[in-house]
Amino acid sequence: MDAYKQSASSLLDTYTSFCFEVLIMAVKELTILVVCSLIVCTGSEIFTSTDKISHLFGEEKFLLDAFSLYIDAEEEIVKKMKRDLLLLQLGTYSDPVDPEQIKDPVAAFILLIRLRSEWMSIEKYTSSSLSEYNVYQTVLEYAEIPQVEDLQGAALGLISLQELYKLYPHNITKETSLNAAQAYFVGFVAYNENKFQHAFLWFLYSLGRLTQYSTVTENELLRYLSDSAYHFGSLPVAIYFSQRLFNLDPTNEEVKVQLDLYRFLRYQKTSNKDIFTLINESSNSYEALCRGEVDERTSKRQMALSCRYSTGGGNPRLMYAPVKEEVEWDEPRIIRYHDIISDRDIESLKNISRPLLSRSETIGGVTNIRTSQSVFLDEGYPVVARVNQRIADITGLSMKSAEHLHVQNYGIGGKYEPHYDELDTENDRIATFLIYMSDVEIGGSTVFPKVGVALKPKKGSAVLWYNLHKNGNVDLNTEHAGCPVLRGNKWVANKWIHEYGQEFRRPCSLSYWK
Repeated sequence: MDAYKQSASSLLDTYTSFCFEVLIMAVKELTILVVCSLIVCTGSEIFTSTDKISHLFGEEKFLLDAFSLYIDAEEEIVKKMKRDLLLLQLGTYSDPVDPEQIKDPVAAFILLIRLRSEWMSIEKYTSSSLSEYNVYQTVLEYAEIPQVEDLQGAALGLISLQELYKLYPHNITKETSLNAAQAYFVGFVAYNENKFQHAFLWFLYSLGRLTQYSTVTENELLRYLSDSAYHFGSLPVAIYFSQRLFNLDPTNEEVKVQLDLYRFLRYQKTSNKDIFTLINESSNSYEALCRGEVDERTSKRQMALSCRYSTGGGNPRLMYAPVKEEVEWDEPRIIRYHDIISDRDIESLKNISRPLLSRSETIGGVTNIRTSQSVFLDEGYPVVARVNQRIADITGLSMKSAEHLHVQNYGIGGKYEPHYDELDTENDRIATFLIYMSDVEIGGSTVFPKVGVALKPKKGSAVLWYNLHKNGNVDLNTEHAGCPVLRGNKWVANKWIHEYGQEFRRPCSLSYWK
């Protein structure tokens, strides 16, 4: 893994030029020259010899000339820094005015790469500064800079989107394209995760975007293309790209041996996989629902369900302002409440949460089944107290044993794979109240695979379901998942309501089954 991180990191460190190194060396050499001259002069007495004193005129001229050259070299470095700054600034002109408008996962991935590259370039300049008061170095120490792990995670997010939604590189980059080096990085991550078909397709995409300025070479791409095809089980394709690689350098014995091996194996094997066609072999009801493949019978059953205005069982706060209630499914009962939180309160919750967000965990800790950041907010915030009261009014349930409001924001390919909310504890989560704090253009639905229901996020609405039957047993049909966000920015807030305090609000059942 360390070698993997080191290799991935080296792919990104390609933005500072050779000219900068030469200038730095020139400055250092001139500095050494001046210092050496001073050491020679001060290594013996001068005042005891008039002849030596007379030579100081030449020594003085040398020092001033050397200092002039040093200043010229420093000015060249400053000119180059200004040129690079201009280029970096040009790269930001297409950025959205509102940061929340970055809805395209590919654009988000490019932003991560760009910021890390900018930091590496700037850090290289500032770390060599001779200034005693290098303020920028101090600033960099506290800046949030994407790490290699962030870039790898973002690349895996793109790959997971491809896997679930059956997307090719040219599909997912339809709005925002990647250059050869960026696409190569995604392919490299897929290759190291043994996702050889996606690795091949990204390397092929990268090959088609090669230019004379690309930092990745045709040799590298051909080698990975042939290797990916071989590991995937597509020997004719592996032979084709190995032959192209051999044609570039017929003296390469290693490539020749590899080509001969592939040809030998080709004759021994009759069947080969089609590496150019995406087939999701692990497709299940969760993934099908995320892609919008809803059963026709489910759609007809949903159309027969009802909508109404609700007062939460006669709650005084809702008598003159009832909530809009829509039954999304009848068994288990899944209810959506529309317009239950204002845009102002949503923005307040987001603003409070942003500096506090951290990687979301599951019962087993941080895992790849859940890719989001989240934070629990208590009632010390007035907006949280208002939201909790609103939930209590609508559901008629007590909030005394409920968990704090849990705000989440999903990242690139953000998802939460199928799971149950119950904890298998004495005071278990009896119900889940899920608030949608944003619209999501594509993806991001909440799906219930066991019953075939998919709920699209709608800003300001909330969904309620009971995780437990009235007898306390888990309702197995409440298994649910958060689909990967293909386009958009998904914010949600969960309120997990526990059993204690609900004895007279949702009476227990003596039935063995429910």
